[in-house]
Amino acid sequence: MLINLLPDFFSVLESTDRLAAYQRYFDNHRNILGPYWHNYVIDPDSPHFLDIARATVSATRTDLTSMLDRADVLSLARTTEQKCREMLAIDCDIDIVLMVGVGAANAGELVVDGRGIAFVCLEHFTGTTNAQTDGLGLDPELIPLWLAHEIAHVVRYTSPTSRSDLRGVIANAGGYYSYWDTGRQATLRELLINEGLAIHVSRAISPGHAAWEYFGYERRQFADVRQLESVMSRAVQGDLDRAGLGLRLRYLSGGMSDEARTVDRYVLPERAGYYLGTRMCEAAINAEGLAWAVRAGAAEISSLAHSAAMTA
Repeated sequence: MLINLLPDFFSVLESTDRLAAYQRYFDNHRNILGPYWHNYVIDPDSPHFLDIARATVSATRTDLTSMLDRADVLSLARTTEQKCREMLAIDCDIDIVLMVGVGAANAGELVVDGRGIAFVCLEHFTGTTNAQTDGLGLDPELIPLWLAHEIAHVVRYTSPTSRSDLRGVIANAGGYYSYWDTGRQATLRELLINEGLAIHVSRAISPGHAAWEYFGYERRQFADVRQLESVMSRAVQGDLDRAGLGLRLRYLSGGMSDEARTVDRYVLPERAGYYLGTRMCEAAINAEGLAWAVRAGAAEISSLAHSAAMTA
């Protein structure tokens, strides 16, 4: 189901007391915004909530309104969802959420009470950077790319035919996704494959973009990652079957120090795990297709990669 939170957010901006209106907006959509804040911003019960909310409702939004005048984001979202349903043979209920965030993730995935949610924060897709909103200035034509990425995640997490360890972790948590808890419990192999699969889905659903855009890299970073591929592949081997939040942050998060990203005396590029995960999935996708691979266990995918390497 497509959920459009834009009208409610713009109603906040039209209020005489924007901060109070944002708090009501948050409470009215707490089932989505609460997990969004918890996973991608800060704990919404933190005293800093009001500071972030105040900055959010005070920011200039002319870049966003201009983008919405020229781009039909609802059609982009509907078309992307339909393509994913067909390509991935989706067999679970999912929600697609269009929203304005608080400058955190440009897109993300949630599971709330067992239902998968893929969201896009449109302040990042205006085509113009905005220091007040932390908007990244991505082109709105990239919305299908990122939305497909997140839909792949929620299918892996919630499909009744998924064999992913992440599905089990989320089910054991009562049907709720936590970036932090899944990072602590799932192996690095599972986490890398999870991101790699999502990148392959985004390529298939929204082809034709620059190679680095599918990874969220800059052009230079993409070149560095490709150059270091053999080094990174060797370095990651000892960590693949370990679990720990530090591993997720080292390989898949931005903003980590050089020390935190050092493995065997090599400083890994930021978020290098996205590239590694993509390579780890290639043989399985070639052999069985995307719909199968998105639901496959990490061991199944690794086994097909090993078999392909042995016959190469």
